[in-house]
Amino acid sequence: MLQKIDHIGIAVQDLQEAIQLYEKMGFKLVGTEEVADQMVKVAFFPIGEARLELLEPTSEASPIAKFIAKKGAGIHHIAFRTDDTAAELNKMQETGIRLIDKKPRSGAHNTKIGFLHPKSTLGVLMEICELSEK
Repeated sequence: MLQKIDHIGIAVQDLQEAIQLYEKMGFKLVGTEEVADQMVKVAFFPIGEARLELLEPTSEASPIAKFIAKKGAGIHHIAFRTDDTAAELNKMQETGIRLIDKKPRSGAHNTKIGFLHPKSTLGVLMEICELSEK
């Protein structure tokens, strides 16, 4: 079951510049991380129970780089928290929603993630994420 908004992913050209802007706005940076298999560097800013996740591509082949080239920097996706990403992906597929990920993969902050295809979600890229035990 989807529980709440976990984070909003925002594609940026320059992570350090974006961090400085969000800090000027009063947000507190709680960490950065590189997710090599997704070819991104990320920075996290909590807001209420959710986070803002800034995403900078580390390769021109990165989905974030392709997004920025096509649409420009800005909101990339919205992520919803669950206790079981695999079950949620299966449920979504059973209802006819097209998936990008048929099974969970590793994401930032030690999460298991899976994306729903925006062609099935009215143009919005949606992520399902689950906190992993470590």
